[in-house]
Amino acid sequence: MQTCLIFNPSARGEKAEAFCARLGALYPGFVLRRTGAPGQARRLAAQAVREGFATIVAAGGDGTANEVVNGMADVPQGLAAARLGILPLGTVNVFARELRLPRQWPAILRILAAGREMTMDLGCVDFGGQGGSQRRYFLQLAGAGIDARAVQLVSWALKKKTGPLAYLAAGLRALRETQPLIAVEGPNPMSAQLVLVGNGRFYGGGFEVFQGASLRDGLLDVRVLPEVSAWRALQAALGLLTGRVSRFLPMRRFCSPALSLRSSSRVGLQLDGEYAGELPAAFSVLRQALRVIVP
Repeated sequence: MQTCLIFNPSARGEKAEAFCARLGALYPGFVLRRTGAPGQARRLAAQAVREGFATIVAAGGDGTANEVVNGMADVPQGLAAARLGILPLGTVNVFARELRLPRQWPAILRILAAGREMTMDLGCVDFGGQGGSQRRYFLQLAGAGIDARAVQLVSWALKKKTGPLAYLAAGLRALRETQPLIAVEGPNPMSAQLVLVGNGRFYGGGFEVFQGASLRDGLLDVRVLPEVSAWRALQAALGLLTGRVSRFLPMRRFCSPALSLRSSSRVGLQLDGEYAGELPAAFSVLRQALRVIVP
C-alpha cells in the first residue's frame, strides 16, 4: 500500500521543497501532496484515508502533524484505518522529540520504511461554547492563557528568520497585557492565569515540562500557574534552561483523564503550538487511539 506524504512547503523554506522533490524521485511509493493554506493538511489527510492509504506522513512542524491527525479522525474509523508517520521539518518539532526521532533525514526515512508501530493516547478537547463548539485532537500538548496568546501574536516573518526566538518575542508582548483568571475544574478545583496540558513530556522548545508524563497511560499531565508576572517569567526561563522547572517555578501539578477550563474573560487556547480558539474547553483522552511509526 502506498504512503501519502502531506508536505507543508513553508516548513524550512526552499530546503524542504528540494528535499521532498528528491524524496518523490527516490521513493516512488510515496505520494506527495502539498498544502497551500492553513487547514489544508487536515483536508488532505481525510482525503488520503478515504482513498485507502494505510500510512500518512506529516512532513512539516507540530502544526502540520496536528492537522493531519485531525484529518484522519474526521473520517469514521479513520484512526483505525491509517497510521501516522512524522517527517519533522518545522521550527521546533516537539512531538518528533517525544518519539525520539533522529534529526538526520536518512535515518528518519529508514524508520518510516521499517514501519514499526506504537499505539498512543490522543488528547481530545471540546471548546468554544454555545454556537461555536468544536472538537479537536492534540498529539503532544495544549495550553490556555499567556502561551496561547503568545502563539496568537507570533510574527510569521520573525519566525522564519529567528526560529523559536520569535515565540520569546511574542511572549514578552503577551506579558504586558492583563492576564485573566482561568477556572480549572478537575480533581482539585483551582484558579490560575496559565494552564498547560501535556500528553507527553515535552513542551514548546523541546523542554521537559511534564516530567513523568506518558503517551500511553490514559492520563493528561496538567501544570497550573496561579499568577503570571515578569518575575514568574524569569523563574520559568531559569527552570527551562536548567531543566529544573519544578524547582524554580511553583506550578501545581495533577494528572487526570479529564478536566475543564473556563473563564469570564476571553482566554485563548493553543493545541500543539497552534492557536485553536477560546475557552471554555473540556479535555479528555482517547486511550490507545492512534498508531504512530516510531524508531
